Amino acid sequence: MDRRRFLSRTAAGGIALGGAAAQPPPSATAQRSNLPAAVTPTAYAVPRGEYNAYLTPDYHTYASDLVIEREQPGKPHQGKVLAAIQAHADDITLFCAGTVAKLIGEGYTGYLIRLSNDEKAGKTVGHGVVQNEIDNQEAAKALGCKKAFSFYYRNHRMDDCAMIEIRQRLIFLFRLLQVNTVFAMDPYDHYDENPDHIVAGKAVETASWMASPGGGHEYPEQLKAGLKPCQIRERYYHCRSPQGHNLVNRVVDISSYIDHKVRANVANKGKGPAGDAGLRLRQELARQGKKLPLLGNDDETANFQYVKHFLMDDFRILGKQFGLEYAETFRYIGPEPDLRQAVGKYVDRNAVAL
Repeated sequence: MDRRRFLSRTAAGGIALGGAAAQPPPSATAQRSNLPAAVTPTAYAVPRGEYNAYLTPDYHTYASDLVIEREQPGKPHQGKVLAAIQAHADDITLFCAGTVAKLIGEGYTGYLIRLSNDEKAGKTVGHGVVQNEIDNQEAAKALGCKKAFSFYYRNHRMDDCAMIEIRQRLIFLFRLLQVNTVFAMDPYDHYDENPDHIVAGKAVETASWMASPGGGHEYPEQLKAGLKPCQIRERYYHCRSPQGHNLVNRVVDISSYIDHKVRANVANKGKGPAGDAGLRLRQELARQGKKLPLLGNDDETANFQYVKHFLMDDFRILGKQFGLEYAETFRYIGPEPDLRQAVGKYVDRNAVAL
């Protein structure tokens, strides 16, 4: 992917955010007056809208080589495969659906993998399991994924499960689907209260490493059955930690795919803050003899506009800092140098006859 440095050191040794005005986030600027002289902040408060309390963290720590990933024309990723792994049916949709949809639009084949059964999110345990399975399938369609999978582990009890089993199942799917890129909760996001998120992130990280060609001795029965190792070369780690701070080295412009993200969240009827929230607000206002023009004149419009106006506001504010309409942030881990290839090039340049 094309890269460009977006954060640069100022002459005073601080960090400046790019854009029209190369300054730190507005909320960080106000804090500088209380810092000792010559002290530069290393974590920046993330500005929030008035509607959400948990879709963005309290702080971002920006890496000096931060990159803005923009939309690319055509299908530059044709032939690549991504897996978006989530503990619950609304994790990917809330935090990184725009980037998943963007990469699929640029040629990736996408798969959505849910690890839990979401039993804690519904009118009853049984209703939660059934409704969230339907929602997971519908969200996958909204994002353009080829298929959705579920592992059905007990919701909020995944730390009861053997990590080695979760990892093995992921390795099987990664090899079967020949995954190149993964999306997951950041496995080092220690401020996340939800135990399932930490389990999911750690399982994805270890499975990504063990599924590789270098892991030829990992689950050899899979290879003997005809599966091949896969090279997962890119990882997009996102966070969910309202009280925490998160390392960010990649900002993705999702402006052209914000409606995909909205539709994926509308698909989550069983849990989360989206689903039929617009419909319910519209009905409640009607009972009071009122209407909200924003919600339109039908239920579908009400749900769509509710999600886009209220739930996507934090992603709009985040994007505005970088000169974008909407954005998502990640700790991105890209391809590592190929040692053998690099050594081979060195040999070709420097080998001499005996």
